[in-house]
Amino acid sequence: MTVHFIGAGPGAADLLTLRGAELIRSSQVCLYAGTYIDQVLAHCSPDAERIDTQHLNLDAITEHLVRAHREGKDVARLCSGDPSIYSAIAEQTRRLDAAGVPWDVTPGVPAYAAAAALLGRELTVPEVAQTVILTRAQKDSTAMPGTERLEHLAASRATLAIHLAIRHTQRLREQLLPHYGADCPVVIVGNATQPDQTVLRTTVDGMHEAAVASGLRQAAIILVGEALRAEDFVESHLYSSRCAPTH
Repeated sequence: MTVHFIGAGPGAADLLTLRGAELIRSSQVCLYAGTYIDQVLAHCSPDAERIDTQHLNLDAITEHLVRAHREGKDVARLCSGDPSIYSAIAEQTRRLDAAGVPWDVTPGVPAYAAAAALLGRELTVPEVAQTVILTRAQKDSTAMPGTERLEHLAASRATLAIHLAIRHTQRLREQLLPHYGADCPVVIVGNATQPDQTVLRTTVDGMHEAAVASGLRQAAIILVGEALRAEDFVESHLYSSRCAPTH
């Protein structure tokens, strides 16, 4: 049997791929992380075994996955957003390989894409920003590589999508100010697509005060960059080249 790592999206039960929803329905065991994806659990079969992993270490999680395989059961291992970033599947798949347990990955809707959709914004605007950098804050977590310090990334003035940073906005403000300036747009989106979603529009200078006033402590993403307010920009060559006159 197979362990299916499934991108559970930002939280809304209908923001899943068709494949992901079907795998959840057909799996006899479902592992999920706390309250982040409660709505998505509605796709589980009524008799499926549900295991909350928020208080389990990697060894305990692996034991559940291996045990289910030995019992001949498929497993839906839900990952918030998309498994390609900050999902910790590499540690799990390495252990499953060692145990001879087959696995696969189904992508999901990442948090930064859900946040941009709520804003109705493209994060790459012609001649304003053509690069999106996905990164995270770091304090009481795995260290960031030295070459990926926020000051280095901010020097590009690309659109930033910063994860796991809502508790570190004062430090972020200090790191971003020299590169983006005080009035550069910042949008903080908490619990995107869920009933209690929060969208805060602010600036680099005001981001810390806005974050503190919101009361957000987790499940938030911070977007930074001029693309968030760009209105006067050139049109993309993508379509204009198709309409160019021929001689």
